[in-house]
Amino acid sequence: MFGKKTQPPIGTLIGEGTVIRGEIRFTEGLRIDGEIIGDVTAANDQASILVISEKARVTGKVKAGHVIINGSIMGPVHSDELLELQPKAS
Repeated sequence: MFGKKTQPPIGTLIGEGTVIRGEIRFTEGLRIDGEIIGDVTAANDQASILVISEKARVTGKVKAGHVIINGSIMGPVHSDELLELQPKAS
């Protein structure tokens, strides 16, 4: 209603304490609670959502339709639809 798009489901979780080195490519939704050393990219032909939790760290390029950043990213971020930066609580 009113042109509001529904977000795809988050079907993949990279858990806290997990470290992945290399490129991550995903469809629909991805939540990162761990650490990624490499690029994180959504498939271009679908709506996508990427959530970087407050404990997560990504070192590399990030590209997705909707990106929510609570943690840290060392690299460029590209969002096709919406980019949300959540302030950290003091």
